[in-house]
Amino acid sequence: MAIATAFADPVHESQAAFRAVMNALARPGTIQPVAGLAEAPTPLSPVAAAVALALADYETPVFLDAPLAASAEIAAYLTFHTGARTTPEPSLAAFALIADPARLTSLEGFALGTDIYPDRSTTLILQVEGFGSGKALILQGPGIKGESSLSVSGLPAGIVAMLADNRALFPRGVDLVLAGPDGVAALPRTTRVREA
Repeated sequence: MAIATAFADPVHESQAAFRAVMNALARPGTIQPVAGLAEAPTPLSPVAAAVALALADYETPVFLDAPLAASAEIAAYLTFHTGARTTPEPSLAAFALIADPARLTSLEGFALGTDIYPDRSTTLILQVEGFGSGKALILQGPGIKGESSLSVSGLPAGIVAMLADNRALFPRGVDLVLAGPDGVAALPRTTRVREA
């Protein structure tokens, strides 16, 4: 099996994707542009692929949801370009790639960290259809002056309740990175989310 190419300029392009994710986490509700990897194997989206390759390494197990796990090419792609191994256990994953967020019914099965080591939790990378339409969310919390709004197409039906349960676990809990067609937004565990 031939492995698809990734970043043409690995250092600068992966740094740009990494900075975009960090900016999105620091400023919840903002959309940060990310240049996607057009040759990523489907159904892994180009932006989700760029984010995964920027964040993962040989020390970070990656969970793939069912549509992604069904393709051996995706696991090989991630391992070849990052050294990361995949795990079938979401509770053992540092990162989780979710191609079909509609099937996500709970965040509790992922690694939630501990009160002493809250960073030992899973960061979920959800492939979403886009920003600017769909479910309208109002966000409050660190990194947001007052409140901000974010509209996302392709989120799970119960996402607001899931995020409320997740936030109640603070300092434990997961962080969500939303990978759209042209960029990313983030919903960290510190963000209060309600429907508009």
